[in-house]
Amino acid sequence: MSNFGTISFKNTDYRIVLPFYVYAAISFLVVTVLMFFSIDAFKGHYFHPHILSITHLMALGWGTMIILGASHQLVPVLIEAPLFSKKLAAISFILAAVGIPMLVYGFYLFQLIWPAEYGACLIVLAVLAFLINIGSSISKSKNENIHALFVFSATGWLFLTVSSGLLFLHNLTNPFLPSDSLRYLPLHAHAGIIGWFLLLVIGVGSRLIPLFLISKYHNTRLLWWIYGLINSALIIFVVLFLYDADKPWFLLPILLISVAVLSFAHFCYQSYAQRIRKQVDNPMRLSLLSVGLLVLPMIFLIVIVIFLIIGASKMNSLVLSYGFLVFFGWITAIILAMTFKTLPFIVWNKAYHKLAGLYKTPNPKDLFDSAVFRWMVISYLCGFVLFVIGVLTSKGWILQSGALLLLATAVFYNWNVFKIVMHKPRLV
Repeated sequence: MSNFGTISFKNTDYRIVLPFYVYAAISFLVVTVLMFFSIDAFKGHYFHPHILSITHLMALGWGTMIILGASHQLVPVLIEAPLFSKKLAAISFILAAVGIPMLVYGFYLFQLIWPAEYGACLIVLAVLAFLINIGSSISKSKNENIHALFVFSATGWLFLTVSSGLLFLHNLTNPFLPSDSLRYLPLHAHAGIIGWFLLLVIGVGSRLIPLFLISKYHNTRLLWWIYGLINSALIIFVVLFLYDADKPWFLLPILLISVAVLSFAHFCYQSYAQRIRKQVDNPMRLSLLSVGLLVLPMIFLIVIVIFLIIGASKMNSLVLSYGFLVFFGWITAIILAMTFKTLPFIVWNKAYHKLAGLYKTPNPKDLFDSAVFRWMVISYLCGFVLFVIGVLTSKGWILQSGALLLLATAVFYNWNVFKIVMHKPRLV
């Protein structure tokens, strides 16, 4: 058992955490089904109702829900203090669980007032409940922790993302902003992609990756630099965007983000190089691969900005590919990996905490099927590559093949998640 197994999970009730994991798994499956039946949408403009629904279900139902669940479990561990409120955790789940399908369904049919706008309101309230809960938990802790600061700051950016999304959604039906909502889309998207996902993944990953590798490497100073680079880049981007700066200036925040990503990659490499555990399991290999996948959307983003500078007009396939690389690339890869490093321990602790030391119990890694995990990784990597090629070439059969493989990935993932969640105690 890894040293993660020695961490106490008594601070957070598993009944608070597990629903987030289950909801995210089902959302991932629904996303891949929608993709399989919406191939034609990926040949056109990115502001297509089906693309909007898939993107928001991917960002909120898949990525955000599992992060919220994991954060309720991990933040108490990071700050060495209990979660402030189980009720707020339950409220955030219920509000998001109801609001997300309303928003997605509204986008899919392009019914933007009801139910999309009402669903967005529920999501904003869910994030607010989570923000209050995490902020109050951290404020009561006596320990200063850079990882907890990453989580709290990322949640602040998430609140800005969903709040601005609600405003832009309302602006589509009742215009009140100086410009149409499509112009503000990059602001909304990157507050979520960089401020929420990247900041949080680096904050949590910089704690869990060395932990699971049992690495001797620690570099808090580097993490502070990364934290400063990402937040500075976002603030600069917001200012440049709101003041409608010349396009070449937007290369500055991209440069800062690139330095932050490369610094995090260096952090992960050093953690790997200085690991005590020489054998690296498959979930950890996929976690490290996800760090490499961070580079791909950065390259596409630089290309998009350069094309904007030179006045290129047809960039739909590049923008679609960029979004796909973000949500189905490093975000999905890290979730697929870390699910099977965290969820088994949560369920193992629920089932065997009182029996450990008295009887011989299964290892947490025995709670899921390693063969199914390998097939999940194979189908994911193949489907990921094929779908990107399909978007860039607008070839329907390639898109369909990639979507089918990603659907298989979601099936394999759900198989193992439900196998873990439904595990019954047994002694060996």
